[in-house]
Amino acid sequence: MTNPSKPPLAIRLCGPRGFCAGVDRAIQIVVLALKKYGAPVYVRHEIVHNRYVVEGLQARGAVFVEELDEIPAEHQQQPVIFSAHGVPKSVPEDARVRNLFYLDATCPLVSKVHKQAMRHQRLGRHVILIGHAGHPEVIGTMGQLPQGAVSLVETVEDAQNYAPADPDNLGFVTQTTLSVEDTAGIVDILRSRFSNMMAPSAESICYATTNRQDAVKAAAPGCDLFLVVGAPNSSNSRRLVEVALRAGAKNSLLVQRAEEIPWQVIDGREIHTIGLSAGASAPQIIVDEIIDAFRARFDVTVELAETAIENENFPVMSDLRDVELTSADMAFVNGHADS
Repeated sequence: MTNPSKPPLAIRLCGPRGFCAGVDRAIQIVVLALKKYGAPVYVRHEIVHNRYVVEGLQARGAVFVEELDEIPAEHQQQPVIFSAHGVPKSVPEDARVRNLFYLDATCPLVSKVHKQAMRHQRLGRHVILIGHAGHPEVIGTMGQLPQGAVSLVETVEDAQNYAPADPDNLGFVTQTTLSVEDTAGIVDILRSRFSNMMAPSAESICYATTNRQDAVKAAAPGCDLFLVVGAPNSSNSRRLVEVALRAGAKNSLLVQRAEEIPWQVIDGREIHTIGLSAGASAPQIIVDEIIDAFRARFDVTVELAETAIENENFPVMSDLRDVELTSADMAFVNGHADS
């Protein structure tokens, strides 16, 4: 039933959206470790790029550090967990030197990129990594190989200007969370310049990135506004904002919570259709919060824009498989509840 006191609004809700299997696994590892070993459990870097998730894990007893030397000596027997983005080889080596017990929550699809890069090098190729400088995943991937064995290419201009020492022995991999179109453009330029450049044996951009971008492309045309739930340091979330604009949305914004939505702008404009998606590290509970916030202001109709169904599941390491989670734990792990 329509509500004549509120203006009508259609929300195109993307599917898939939110947590991917790698994020789900990483969060589950922290929760399982807390239940098995007790607090504190240390986590190097944000386990995933989402403040809501990080704060929820802190409330359960997780302590986030940037480097291993921040772990107090009296807690060296407590586990330290490496984030889903992956780490350079030097980090587990440092953990062993410090006699730390560590659990590696690197996403299996990121680990696959590491292996592809190492395979290129093993076959005598210089490795080109397409990605964003400073991103933890890029730092982790470059850190799998000796210094100087990897060259980072970020943009089309970088690809046009890249001058390798041996143009006939190159192989490339990519960061898993890039824009599919941007990456294809960079690869096309590199291939046109270096015809012998070898691709990885499997696609580097992960299924979750591709699926979420495809859903946004389907939902964005004709949207007055497209909202993406995600953190400013989340690469895959920021790419969704760009994809929405390219696909036809009049405006697109990245928000972490409903309170960040510029309501004063929305209330003063003719808004009939908005798109809504969430990056791979954003929980469903925030998507629900945003829909409820629109329901308070508009007579909302939700339309599902679903382009794929995801059923991937990445198991946790054997050390944690004997721990049982409650239904409340699983709701949090899956992004449907507070901590």
